This record gives sequence, C-alpha cells and structure tokens, in this order.
Amino acid sequence: MASQGVFSTLLVAAHSLSSLPPAKNKLKICNASKPVQCMTTPATTIDNNQGADLRRTANYAPSFWDYNFVKSLTSDYTEEKYARQIDELKEDVKRLILAETGIPLDKLELLDSVHRLGLNYKFPEDVKQAVDVIYNNSTDAWLNDDLYSTALRFRILREHGYTVPQDVFMRFKDNTGAFTENICEDVKGLLSLYEASFFGFKGEDIIDEAKAFSTTHLKNAVKGEISPDMARKVKYALDMPLRWKLPRVEARWFINTYEKEQNMNQNLLKLAKLDYNMLQSIYQKEVSKLASWWMEISLDKMSFARDRLLEHYFWCNGMVPGPEYSAYRVMGTKIICLMTTIDDVYDVYGSLEELELFTDYVDRWDITEIDKLPMNIRTVLLAMFNTTNEIGYWTMRERGFNIIPYLSKQWAKLLKAFLKEAKWYHSRYKPTLEEYLENGAVSVAAPLVLFCAYFLTAEKITVDALEYIDKFPSIMRCPSLILRLTNDLGTYSDELARGDTLKVVQCYMNDTGVSEEVSKNYVHGLVHVAWKILNKDLLGSFPFGEPFLSANPNLARTTQTVYQYGDGLGLPENGTMDHLKSLLLEPFNL
Repeated sequence: MASQGVFSTLLVAAHSLSSLPPAKNKLKICNASKPVQCMTTPATTIDNNQGADLRRTANYAPSFWDYNFVKSLTSDYTEEKYARQIDELKEDVKRLILAETGIPLDKLELLDSVHRLGLNYKFPEDVKQAVDVIYNNSTDAWLNDDLYSTALRFRILREHGYTVPQDVFMRFKDNTGAFTENICEDVKGLLSLYEASFFGFKGEDIIDEAKAFSTTHLKNAVKGEISPDMARKVKYALDMPLRWKLPRVEARWFINTYEKEQNMNQNLLKLAKLDYNMLQSIYQKEVSKLASWWMEISLDKMSFARDRLLEHYFWCNGMVPGPEYSAYRVMGTKIICLMTTIDDVYDVYGSLEELELFTDYVDRWDITEIDKLPMNIRTVLLAMFNTTNEIGYWTMRERGFNIIPYLSKQWAKLLKAFLKEAKWYHSRYKPTLEEYLENGAVSVAAPLVLFCAYFLTAEKITVDALEYIDKFPSIMRCPSLILRLTNDLGTYSDELARGDTLKVVQCYMNDTGVSEEVSKNYVHGLVHVAWKILNKDLLGSFPFGEPFLSANPNLARTTQTVYQYGDGLGLPENGTMDHLKSLLLEPFNL
C-alpha cells in the first residue's frame, strides 16, 4: 500500500468511527474561540561549550540507574545448569499440546495459557499443528459453542493467521441486529469477546460492535457483584487488551495468575517460571555489556539529552525477546540511544545552521568537515558514525553483507525528518494533521528501528527484503503511526511547555477547531484503526519471515506499554521502571 494510501485510509476510517469532523488538508490558524498553545517561550541554558551560546534544554532528569550496578548483574539461572530439566519439562508440555482430546475447549485453554505464559517460541511447530487441528474441526463448533468458547476460538485462530469470518458472532445477536442483553450476565464470555474484538479488520462492523458492547458491559460488571478474581482480570484487560500487551510483560503477570487457577498444570507452570528466569539471565548479560559501552562513549555526560540506556533496551527487548537474538537487542539498543541523543540535538540543543550541517554530513556519509560543529554535537555525530560502522563490520563478518549503504540511507531519512520539524519550529509553522503524520511516522524513528530489526536478526539478508522495507510498507507504517500517536498522547504537554512544534492533538485541534479532549479521543481512535489495518497486513505475503514479522506489532505493543501512563521514556517512573525491574532483577521462586 502506498504511503499516502495508508494515511488516507487511516484518517477516513477514524472519521467514520468517531463521527468527528475530518481534518482539512490546509494550514489553519488557531481558532480564536478555542485557543491552542502552539509555541511557548523555550527553556534555555548557557552552554559553555564553544563560547557562551544560548541554547535550549529540556531539563531531563538524569538516569535512574547506577551503571556500575547494571554492569555487575549476574544470575544462577544459566542454560547449562538447567538444560536437562528444561528438556524434560518441554517434552511433557509438548505431549500436552499434541494430545488428542474429546473436549476442544481444554485444548483452546491450554494453547491460550502456553501463549500467555510466554512459551509459544519453544513450541512453534507443535502449536501450529494443534491450531491446524482446531481449525479443521471448527465447522460444528461455531454453531454450538457458548460465547466464551466462540470468542476464544476466534482469537486463537486469528492470532495464527486464519481469516475466521466475523459472522461467527451473529448468533449472539437478536433480531434487531444488536448483541443480546442476556449475554451481559456471562462476564467470562464478555471478557473473551472483548479480547477477541481487538483482532478485527477494518470494515468489520460486527467486531466493532462487539468491542463497544463488551467494553461497556465489562465496565459495568466491575461495579457490580462479581468475584474479586474475575474483577481483577476484567480491570487488567480493560487497562490494556491482550492483543496490545508485550509478550514478556504479559508472561510476568500471567505466571502469577496461572499459578492460582484450578486447572493449572504444574509442569507447564514450572517451565514458564524457569524459562522466565533463564531469559532474565541472558538479558542481564546484555545490559551489562551495554552499560560498559555507554559509559565508554560518554554520551551519558550530555546534559541536554535523555540518558535512558535501559529504557531503550526495553524497546529492543519488547520487539525481539527470543534468546537467540542478543545481537539485535545489543546493537539495536545502541542505535536507539544514538537516535534519542540526536533527536535531543535537533529538538532542543542545536541551531538551525548546525542541524543543516549535521544532516548534510550524514546524507553524504562524509565527516571530513566535522570541525565546523561545536564539540558536543561533533561528539554525537562521531559516535553515530563509529557505532554504525562497527555494526556494519559485524554484519559483514557474520552475514557476509555490506549493510552500510542501506543503513546510512535510513539514518539520512530520519535526520531529514528531524530537520523538517526543526524548521517548523524555527519558522513557527503549524503543520496540518496529515503533514504532521506523514513526517512524524519517520521522525519517530520507527522505520530505522525496524530496519535494524530485520538485518540484525535475518539468517540471510536479501536485497529483495531490503528494497521492500525501504518502501516503508503498511506493515511497518502502521506500527510507526501507533508509535507516533501514542508517543504524542503521552508527551505532548511537556514538549509544548518547552517550546516544541505542535503535536498530533494540537494539529487536529487547529484543523477542526475541536476541544483538546475531543482531539485526544480522535487520536485514540486513530490508534484503533491503525491496529485494524495492521491485523490484516500481518496475514500478507512478504520477502521476510520471523522474527521480523512479529517485530512490527511488537513495536506497537512496546510503545503502548511505555506511554500507557504518560511519558515512560522521559519519566521512567511512569511504569517503565517497574517493567525493567521485573524483566531484569526479579526472578521467580521455583
């Protein structure tokens, strides 16, 4: 799908869902009756580097982590120590997955538990075989299953690539076409319907109705007389649906939940806990290496920039958590650290002349004139060149492919998007929503992060895949837009206060004259539409496979986790810190 087509589809679909006025494709001055805070006087600080230039600063808090502590992290849960026990538990769980059963619901619940415990990656072929059997035996089940079983079957099949029709829910509607009120008493069924509804495609009206119906009645249910256990599960789901949750974050929560279930399988639970601890051991080694690197290149000393090494690692871990993909998590984290530091150069620190030079050097991939830049910016640029070339050397050595021409092109695209926003700021230009999103899907850095997720995980890098990725197809553009939209919702207040360009909420307010609250609801609607398009995209045929295929929705999941309660990157205490502690520091007791 062409880029303009994705934006048009997204915006038109969101308008129809929300019944809000469409954004106009022209510049509009702030509505006098509903003023928008477009630009504020920026915070400034004196930078003694290269004279006493007056420079802006975002006043970010320092890192919340002691990097010497991070370097010292160790764990007893090594693969060598537990290999035999893991193999025995895996064989037992494999037998469970492949066993024939006269109760289809038991197999559905088992597969759901394996997935939510974070163990699917250990049994890819076995799970696929079991799901194939479920699909082939589903004809009669759709006619007889209750709401809970129907929705669970629908969700599992869609999750594994089957285009199950939305009509399977028609029998839960009355003769007026509305969902019957009697299913409201089945809270377990409503919860299952709610989770299934997030696997909908664009244009599936029944699924849209199911989402609205189940959400409304689940909110009512938690106010009523339901068991504390069910109330906890409903609140957890309403906070964020399973489709949007990160695999490792969900595994942490579901292990604790599964342990209390009546039909819990001891060996499955033990495997999940042991696997979580062993992955934690691998992740600790990775962040230990990264802490050493970060301290060595001294970018943690750049007072104008965000020092968020572990938070950036959380992004890469969220996208590709498998144990065999350490190379991506380590090198991808380095790339994101550099991206964020450079973003802060463009957003708050550099002059427009300096940013134009910086962009030109990267576009030409030539730093012979680097001395024209002040020391701090020169240091950042040199760190980016050196790290990129080191990654290029690794790729040549390990994959036999020269990635530098492709990687440098992606860097140049990102910095041109940064520069466009800097020019908007300096000229006080107010972009339309469509202008903003067109550039913002790139400036949010997702295309470069996803590009790295491809070439750093692919066993064989192909030119066909690289050319396809370079076109920024819909499967990449949708998670990029989700990142842009969710990022803006979580950060726009602080960014406007320091004098940044308009964000998505203000762009829509300017285009239409609606209130801030209405605009925020509209942006939330855009997120839902982008997910629906992505759900359908994931069923397509591509010149690449796993883990890159899953890295795309995982990018969307990571951003929704990071920005769920505000700016979880700039202010990691807004949830990200707790996720990192669970991921890196807190093993399960066996």
